[in-house]
Parts: sequence; structure tokens; C-alpha cells
Amino acid sequence: MAFQLSLDVDLPEPGFEAEVDLADAVLEAYGGDAKTAIRELLLDADFLRDQLYVASKVMSAGYARGWRPKYERV
Repeated sequence: MAFQLSLDVDLPEPGFEAEVDLADAVLEAYGGDAKTAIRELLLDADFLRDQLYVASKVMSAGYARGWRPKYERV
């Protein structure tokens, strides 16, 4: 069953830059279960691809000045 991913990251005081390892944060969010984390991230990517497709179909060419989204990283 899918659940909403929540990344709880302790941030330092304002003015200091924190370097957060997102891969570690994702694994921690899934209790260290790498396979579940990968499955959920793939489902999220698929969902976002679908949303991008829908947005590209309802978006006018004039609004985007001819730009069309790419569905895969190259």
C-alpha cells in the first residue's frame, strides 16, 4: 500500500547551509527498506509523467511559446 512520503530533515539555524543526502533521507523514510523505496519512487515518477502528459495536452502552445515538455531525462 502506498503512503505519502514525508522527509523529516533537521535544518540548522537560518544563515547556515545544510547538506542533506536525499538518498539517505528517502531510505530512512522507508525504514531502510531499499526495494520499497525504489518501488515507491518509480510509482511517483510514473505519476508525475502522467501529470506532465495531461498538462502538456491542456496547455496552449501560445502560453508556452512553443515549448513542449520532455518525458525522459537524456
